[in-house]
Amino acid sequence: MLLQLFERAALLLMCLFVLTRVPRFKEIFVQGAYAPQELAMVTVIFSLFAIFGTYTGINVEGSLVNVRIIAIVAGGILFGPWVGLITGIISGVHRFLIDIGGITSVPCLITSVTAGIVSGIIYRRTSAERRWIAGILAGMACEALTMVLILVMANPASLGVDIVSKIAFPMIAGQISVGLIVMLVQSVEGEKERIAAKQSKLALDIANKTLPYFRSITPQSLRIICGIIKEDIGADAVAITDTRYIRAYVGVGEEYYAEANEIISEETKTTIRSGEITIRDDDTEYMNRAIRSLIIIPLKEKGEVTGALKIYYTKAHKITYSLQAMAVGLSQIISTLMEVSRVEDIKEMANKAELKALQTSINPHFLFNALNAIISSIRIDPDKARELIVNLSGYMRYNLELTDDFIDIRRELQQVQQYVEIEKARFGSRLAVEYEIDEVEVRIPSLIIQPLVENAIVHGILKVRGQGTVTISVQDLESAVRIGITDTGIGISEETIGKVYSGNMPDNKIGLYNVHQRVKLIYGKGLTIHRLDQGTEIYFDVTKEQR
Repeated sequence: MLLQLFERAALLLMCLFVLTRVPRFKEIFVQGAYAPQELAMVTVIFSLFAIFGTYTGINVEGSLVNVRIIAIVAGGILFGPWVGLITGIISGVHRFLIDIGGITSVPCLITSVTAGIVSGIIYRRTSAERRWIAGILAGMACEALTMVLILVMANPASLGVDIVSKIAFPMIAGQISVGLIVMLVQSVEGEKERIAAKQSKLALDIANKTLPYFRSITPQSLRIICGIIKEDIGADAVAITDTRYIRAYVGVGEEYYAEANEIISEETKTTIRSGEITIRDDDTEYMNRAIRSLIIIPLKEKGEVTGALKIYYTKAHKITYSLQAMAVGLSQIISTLMEVSRVEDIKEMANKAELKALQTSINPHFLFNALNAIISSIRIDPDKARELIVNLSGYMRYNLELTDDFIDIRRELQQVQQYVEIEKARFGSRLAVEYEIDEVEVRIPSLIIQPLVENAIVHGILKVRGQGTVTISVQDLESAVRIGITDTGIGISEETIGKVYSGNMPDNKIGLYNVHQRVKLIYGKGLTIHRLDQGTEIYFDVTKEQR
């Protein structure tokens, strides 16, 4: 009888072994955390095993020597209390219904539910290394309980004693199979470490190949990076985005994506908004009908989402656990490399900004115009001339003495005011400047407001006839400070706005694009630029925590 019981247990082992080789089921066994639908699938599998164990039981005096408890305990220990409890209830009720009034039907119902509860407790309170032995002991204890209940509830009692004397040993000893089943599935779970090691090596290999292209992040370098990732992981398409635009797309459907194309898929927007991974493993509704599987992983810098890595396949069910592990690791490496690249860019942009300040401070054309304005005022309005000299002196001293990356906003506004007074002296009634300044305490990058004011005057106000107004605003938004420049000039073209956002401005042009890049690199989001009915509005937000 014991040998026959082991045969049936061996059949369960064989079925489980086959399932662990099927990719769709193997993913479930390998995972450490399970989605509700995966737990439901596992519950169905072990419930079927338990019911199968009942039907293949050996009839002894109206009782069934079977492997039902083995299936219940193994399911609960491996996949948690819900699987164990539901499997125990389903198989226990089934055992009761097929033999209502039978001498062992009620004891089997009770111990089936008990086995489900006990296996869930073991899952919660026992380490993975000791679950196999705990499973054997729990299975034996449950079968021993069954024997006790049969002795107590049997009528006549002599029949209960006869049944127990024949089936107790094989039923209790057969629970050794619980340990074998647990060890089999845990051996598959152990593949997680091997998979993680393999995928980590792949991620590092990709990182080594792409590292040279992160030294200068451009649309072209990002396309090369996407191509390397696509080739090494066997994807059908790979894309990298920031929070607004697709920076690079390589593979199936790339003809639909131009450089700096705005993000339109809801899946990507959801990932960027929530910071959570998005997976579609059999998507027939995706905007690109050729794509059936996709994974979108957020790219984060200092805890903030700065973009996304997107991997696409044209076949369903390609997003395996191993791919997820690799993709997450790869996204972390990419995030780090991009952050390092941004730091280098910040240093380079700071150097450019310092060079610009020095150039402005000794620009002969600027000095010539400022001095002309002073000369014109000397005889007519000496006090005005004296004020202009003070403003010019302060403006030049500020530019020459720049040393800190961040300065108090009041000092920056003082320099802007000195620049404005010089320009107002030059252009007279053509230029009006208004200030809307809230009292705030914040430090900002040096020389970041003045170029925007200069842009508004030179490329906005002076391009139209008559008087124009530039409004400089600093608004307290509680968690941030919004710095804005609005003018009533000719208005910026949509083409120029697009070039600023996409990074297609010529490298030798330092001005609006330079400020946009500096703000984006430091705060994660660049300038917001709007063409108005009359003029242009430009603003950016500075977080108060920034130092």
